[in-house]
Amino acid sequence: MTLSRRLVAEALGTMMLVGVVVGSGIMAETLADDVAVALLGNTIATGAILVVLILMLAPVSGAHFNPAVTFAFWLKREISARDSLLYAAVQIAGGIAGVVLAHFMFEQSLLQVSLHDRIGAGQWVGEVAATFALVATILATLKYRPDAVPYAVGLVITAGYWWTSSTSFANPAVTIGRSFSDTFSGINPGHAPVFIVMQLAGAALAVALMAWLLRDPAKSA
Repeated sequence: MTLSRRLVAEALGTMMLVGVVVGSGIMAETLADDVAVALLGNTIATGAILVVLILMLAPVSGAHFNPAVTFAFWLKREISARDSLLYAAVQIAGGIAGVVLAHFMFEQSLLQVSLHDRIGAGQWVGEVAATFALVATILATLKYRPDAVPYAVGLVITAGYWWTSSTSFANPAVTIGRSFSDTFSGINPGHAPVFIVMQLAGAALAVALMAWLLRDPAKSA
C-alpha cells in the first residue's frame, strides 16, 4: 500500500479506537452506579473494537494504532525511522480526533483537561507490564499464528484492563488522547509523560526478550 493509504488507515483506526475507549467510558459511567460495572462495559467495548479494527485495516497499514507498537517494529528494523515518526504523528492526531468525536456524540466540551490522577510506582509498573504483554503477544502470534493476531490483541487488552494496576493504557496515542477527556477514561496530562515512557520501555523489553525466545532453533546454537 502507498504511504498515504497506510497513514490514513493508522489515523482512522486510532481515531475509532480512542473514540470507543472514551465513548464507552462515558456511556458506562452514565448508566452504571458501580465502578466495576462501568469498567467492565469499557473493557468489553475496547477489546471488541480492537478485533474489528485489526481485521479491517491490518492489510492496509499493519494495524499498529499505537506508537509503542510502531516503536517495536522500528527496533526490529521492519519499518523505517521516517515512516515510524509519520505513523506516530497520525496515531496521535487520530487519538485526539477520537476524543473530540466521543465528546461531540455525548454533548460535552470537545476538548477538556482531565483531572483523573493516575500516578505512582504501581501504575507505572502496570504500564510496563501491559505494554510488554501487548507487544509480546503481537510478535509471538505474528510468527506462529498470524491469523490469530486480531483476537489475541483484543483479548490481551481485555485482560489488561483487569490484571494491571493502570487498567492497561499500553498506548502513547491513547494516553495523549485520554488526557484531553475529563471523563471515566481520562488521565491527568501531567501524569501522561511517565505513562508513555513506561509504555516504550515495556515495548523495548518485549522486543528484546522475544528476539531470543522466538529465534529459530538453527540460529540459537
